[in-house]
Amino acid sequence: MKITYREALRLAMHEAMTADPRVFLMGEDVGSYGGSYAVSKGLLDAFGPERIRDTPLSELGFVGAGVGAALGGMRPIVEVMTVNFSLLALDAIVNTAATLRHMSGGQFSVPLVVRMATGAGRQLAAQHSHSLENWYAHVPGIRVLAPATVADARGMLGPALADPDPVIIFEHAQLYNMEEELPSDWHCDITHAAVRRPGTRLTLITYGGSLPKALQAAHELSGEGIEVEVIDLRVLRPLDTDTINASVRKTQHAVIVDEGWKTGSLAAEIMARIMEDCFYELDAPVARVCSAEVPIPYAKHLEEAALPQVPKIVAAIKEVLHV
Repeated sequence: MKITYREALRLAMHEAMTADPRVFLMGEDVGSYGGSYAVSKGLLDAFGPERIRDTPLSELGFVGAGVGAALGGMRPIVEVMTVNFSLLALDAIVNTAATLRHMSGGQFSVPLVVRMATGAGRQLAAQHSHSLENWYAHVPGIRVLAPATVADARGMLGPALADPDPVIIFEHAQLYNMEEELPSDWHCDITHAAVRRPGTRLTLITYGGSLPKALQAAHELSGEGIEVEVIDLRVLRPLDTDTINASVRKTQHAVIVDEGWKTGSLAAEIMARIMEDCFYELDAPVARVCSAEVPIPYAKHLEEAALPQVPKIVAAIKEVLHV
């Protein structure tokens, strides 16, 4: 059965709320409007206003309320419209939710799930288009997920809600309309990266909205006899370095695609780990393709130029392989 990424997320929330009365959804316009990206459309009719709660335009306020609800025994799903606006809730997420288990000596846990859209490509300019996943992946006490397939969009919410610690789920806005077959084994864990395409010449590492571009680049290179292995990180914290290292040791080359900015990026962290663990297996320096170091532009041609694109990925791979 083919469904969209958006529908997979909705099915996951519907199933979670049906199975557990402690689960509820809160956020801006999640009720009668159906969510800014139509992910929660129909859930208000199914579960009512007690469990599908529209909030004021105050991220710090309603994310903080979600932290309190989680401490009180509920299983809240908090939707933040876009990652840029989540910065208003950093205190609740980083200073409170991420720290309370440690600061209480394990007496308290915060089983909170925060969903938010991320990424560019829709001409929404700088305040709605950045990829700040690495800001959260930097913080101990948080699990950070980036579902890039319909199956992961369907399967990650359940284990995220079962996690006693806060989980941040980043949904790339370019993926909502993506349609794929939902496999029968859509259930997944939230601990491992996935090999999306096997290969032997080079390891191409990415996540989220960059996965389709990475797969397209690998497909194009396959026509030239260059078989690239594509790794979908899926879990940005904690990183599954075992899967990354196993692939790099096999191919002896690596390129990382990250829609974040290059400076202080997740790509930089992955490069450092590869150098620490696989230096003597590498046949060439590791390369990365990141967004330009500018606020994401509004103009379509400038936005496209600022982001990682298939030709840039192909060129980086050929440069590493000297072909």
